[in-house]
Amino acid sequence: MKKIGNTAFAYAIIAMICGVIYREGSKFLELTQPTTWSLTHTHFFVLGMIFFLIVLLLEKSFNLTQNKKFQAFYIIYNIGLIWTGIMLWVRGIFDITKDASITYDKMISGISGIGHILLGIGIILFFIVLQKQIKNEKGKTTQD
Repeated sequence: MKKIGNTAFAYAIIAMICGVIYREGSKFLELTQPTTWSLTHTHFFVLGMIFFLIVLLLEKSFNLTQNKKFQAFYIIYNIGLIWTGIMLWVRGIFDITKDASITYDKMISGISGIGHILLGIGIILFFIVLQKQIKNEKGKTTQD
């Protein structure tokens, strides 16, 4: 449970840092148009902090970490979220420099897509773990 709580806390810190950098960086660079940097703030808050706070609550009820697949979910999901956040920053740099040529745009979208795919796989693994643990918990209560 401590690892899950620490993960939620880490994503909260990352989200706040991204928000400050976006806000202050936009002022410093005198940007008038929004960039994808603004999305990193909400991605890390919602998909990071809030998601792992929910996982923490579910861990308390269903012992999710006891499932063999939990570690795979945890690693894949975190890699996917960090990958996606990094690619949002990369796209933001191209937004700022106005160097979003067709070649770079498609390349960034493709690489970013890998992060989204990993997030999707992580979410599927999470629900597999959750369903299995709910089933295990249900079996325990009917036996008592």
